[in-house]
Amino acid sequence: MATKRERQRMLARQAHQRRIQRQAERERRTRRLAVTIIAAILVIAVGVGTAAIAGAFSASKSSAAATSTPSASASATPTASASPSSTPAMVDGKCVYMTAGTAARKVNFPPATPDTKATYRATIRTNRGKIVIDLLNSQAPCTVNSFVSLADQGYYNNTDCQRLVTVGFYILQCGDPTGTGTGGPGYEFGSENLTGATYPAGTVAMAIVTGDPDSNGSQFFLVYKGSSELSPDYTPFGTIVRGLSILQNVAKAGSDNSNGTGDGHPKEKVEIESVTISKT
Repeated sequence: MATKRERQRMLARQAHQRRIQRQAERERRTRRLAVTIIAAILVIAVGVGTAAIAGAFSASKSSAAATSTPSASASATPTASASPSSTPAMVDGKCVYMTAGTAARKVNFPPATPDTKATYRATIRTNRGKIVIDLLNSQAPCTVNSFVSLADQGYYNNTDCQRLVTVGFYILQCGDPTGTGTGGPGYEFGSENLTGATYPAGTVAMAIVTGDPDSNGSQFFLVYKGSSELSPDYTPFGTIVRGLSILQNVAKAGSDNSNGTGDGHPKEKVEIESVTISKT
């Protein structure tokens, strides 16, 4: 019988293999799209050349009959779509947390077995006031388990919310002690609660740093205004019950546009002084 450590290693290897397979599939789709576009361009070029030759030929014939010339066109418009998690966050009642990157702050991994029957409330104390969040433990137990663990270890204390978006979608992103938008806790885990996910005002969801839906870590975002433009790729794990107006006031001041128009550091700095968890 496999030991607990051997089983965790096996799960990690399987998750790594799935990520490799997903990357390979994305590359195959990209190559197929490129081939399709090139083929369409060639068809158009051939059609245009044929039409030009035919026109020149018919112009030299006084009795040429009118003919119809078929045309070819192609368009390739990428559309945003959900990327469902293929690495389960939980296996046999155990959350799967896998080592990834360098921890922005040294912390222990969350416990493998979450308390799925508990009710959690998080209070984020900021320099602009308190934001109180009811955590969706029954819908996203491994995500909540990680957030609670990081909060209890002081991971979020004295950190800045590094990103404010005011165009297209409407979020304040936090959870990176480095303030660069690339920091994490040294582990990652799969997404949860994505089926039918929407992002109305007051939603708290995980931020994906690498673009892989299974690369959840410590970063999260707070939605201050309905953001239907967001595809259901980001694990919703909480609802703001107090302090939404704090975010809305910060949004009114805008960002420094360091990432583009309406996207950058908030002009009104938001610092998380502490995150405390109450459990019932």
